[in-house]
Amino acid sequence: MATSAAAIPLGRPSTGTASKGLVRFAWAVVGYNVLVILWGALVRATGSGAGCGNHWPLCNGQVIPLAPRIDTVIEFTHRMMVSGATFAILGLLAWTFYATVKGSAARVMAVVSTILLFNEAFLGALLVKLGYVTGNQSVGRVVLLSIHLSNTLILLAALTVTAVVLGTGQMWSSLRNGRNSIIVLFGILATLIVGVSGSLAALGDTLFPSTSLSAAMAQDFATGSPWLLRVRWVHPASAVLAGAFVIWLVAKAWTTRRIPALWVVGLLAFQFGLGLLDMLLLAPVWMQIIHLLGADLYWVAIVMMATGWVWPASPARQAI
Repeated sequence: MATSAAAIPLGRPSTGTASKGLVRFAWAVVGYNVLVILWGALVRATGSGAGCGNHWPLCNGQVIPLAPRIDTVIEFTHRMMVSGATFAILGLLAWTFYATVKGSAARVMAVVSTILLFNEAFLGALLVKLGYVTGNQSVGRVVLLSIHLSNTLILLAALTVTAVVLGTGQMWSSLRNGRNSIIVLFGILATLIVGVSGSLAALGDTLFPSTSLSAAMAQDFATGSPWLLRVRWVHPASAVLAGAFVIWLVAKAWTTRRIPALWVVGLLAFQFGLGLLDMLLLAPVWMQIIHLLGADLYWVAIVMMATGWVWPASPARQAI
């Protein structure tokens, strides 16, 4: 008995379950990263991506810009927020390894989140150094931006899963495999495509604004329109396909995950409403930010529900 007691360091749990403080901190990190994403969208929508020139990590060759323009303030604020997210995720990684046992799912997901964080910083720096900002309409910008946006959403998903499994105390070995997991993976991928295509559609709205809804629709199908406008149809089409997956997942998870399922259904309906309003208003900046906020909340909710269904907590933890 003495030997087994000595094997567990003082102040650490004997299971994968974390303290309430750590779980709350993990969700706070998720929330903060949503704010970083929204501010990044503001950078794009206001054409402030070149506010610090092509310098990185410096801003116009300075650590702190002196007498900055408004676009410099917007871009520099985004960089400072990303720095804050870096410290927060590194803190989550260290705290998770201290507070959980070897083999816990939270450790794996915290490591994945950290890797995605550094990849996020690399892709962001690459966009700046290559000049893929403001009015750049090149194919290279769209490709790299799509990769960057995908990494952003996957990072947010990884942080969400980290917070979920910190609360349930799941072990990595308990991950359920099988056909359902594959279906969920495809559904999450479809939702990811909706998010990325939506951001690209917003970029098209910013670069090629329309004076009316009819003019915007005409642009989408005109042979002479920039190709960024002619692929805007991918966003609503992928949204319908992803919505069908959500209905299937909600039906499967209804008996055991009713409250998360209700949140997902509500946010899905809210998103369709915001998307319609965004289109009718011709995508003003403030509406783009609200629409993106709804998309991020919906993304977090669906990742939570999918995680709880594919990777369920033990009956004892569910009771708690």
